[in-house]
Amino acid sequence: MTLNYKSAGVNIEEGDKASKIAYNYAKSTFSSRKGLIGEPIIGEGGFSGLVNMGDFCLTQCCDTVGTKITIAEKTQNFSGLGDDLLAMVADDAICSGAEVIAMTNTFETNKVKAKEIEAMMKSLAKACKEQKIVISGGEVAEVGSMSKGTGWGADAVGILKKDKFITGKNIKTGQKIIGLKDQVLRSNGISLARKICEVNFGSNWHKIQWSENSEKSWGEMLLTPSKIFHRLLLDTVLGDFKSPRKFDITGIVHITGGGIPGNLPRIFPKNKKLGAKLDNLHEPHDAIKDLRTLGNIEESECYRTWHCGTAMMLICNEDIAPKVCNTINKADKKVEAKIVGEITESKKIELISKFSGKSIDFPL
Repeated sequence: MTLNYKSAGVNIEEGDKASKIAYNYAKSTFSSRKGLIGEPIIGEGGFSGLVNMGDFCLTQCCDTVGTKITIAEKTQNFSGLGDDLLAMVADDAICSGAEVIAMTNTFETNKVKAKEIEAMMKSLAKACKEQKIVISGGEVAEVGSMSKGTGWGADAVGILKKDKFITGKNIKTGQKIIGLKDQVLRSNGISLARKICEVNFGSNWHKIQWSENSEKSWGEMLLTPSKIFHRLLLDTVLGDFKSPRKFDITGIVHITGGGIPGNLPRIFPKNKKLGAKLDNLHEPHDAIKDLRTLGNIEESECYRTWHCGTAMMLICNEDIAPKVCNTINKADKKVEAKIVGEITESKKIELISKFSGKSIDFPL
């Protein structure tokens, strides 16, 4: 049986269509602030919205932990979900170069369970303190039968000086793409991973031992917390709000829903027909390799659904790329910063799969 994201209940094409519709309605409101403080700065394809605050920009973005929370409910382990939630918003905001200063969060649940809320908020508070972000507000909404469980979402606010705004407009052929490594999964592609496990192991899949060489269960593996790149990039490459840029980065990409082919092209200049060749990506975690085998997943589907090892990308000129990598790795060796490819004129994303070594093309 061959599985894919759609068979797991997620329709990427319909989701993209809905996102475009929503963004068009959002843009229809922009004129209401014309000439006023807070006038929107339009950046098609970006990872967060920006508004003009005079001497600086304010950036905002929102996301959720998705269905990763259902695994936490099954296992009663909520200890890493705060990292997942913060990563989804802070690492979207950092793509423009912004420093996140505050966030709010919302629980929507069929039944409030204070013990679970406490565990999640404890994990979020810990992650926020590490990233120097305050939790400025929140809401716990009990919605009864409207929900079958609990959903958890967040909104983040960041600040950015105008002359430090990373727009992608200076991306050009020959520039190098630096990749940063994450572990198993972030908060996207979880529905497919869950479906694969359910089909192979039944309803109690989360209790099944992941591998002979590991004492961890499948539930524990899929709950591996996301790496948060926000503060690492501010400290090593971008500088915080008050500090000058340390390196001239022309683009930053957060690899979440849609994978590499769905996210990397978002930051390409619209007036240029660019592509990318990625021939040195990180290895997918062994658990992802196992999921691919268990679900008989096409390699292209894996790269459209999961980050498959490389969860963040930075684009810069070739002459500074090695130094950028060395600087990041000196601060955090676990991210294994390295040159994973370069910008091309191919009008496609061409990658060498780390599952089989074959070349896969995604036309743009």
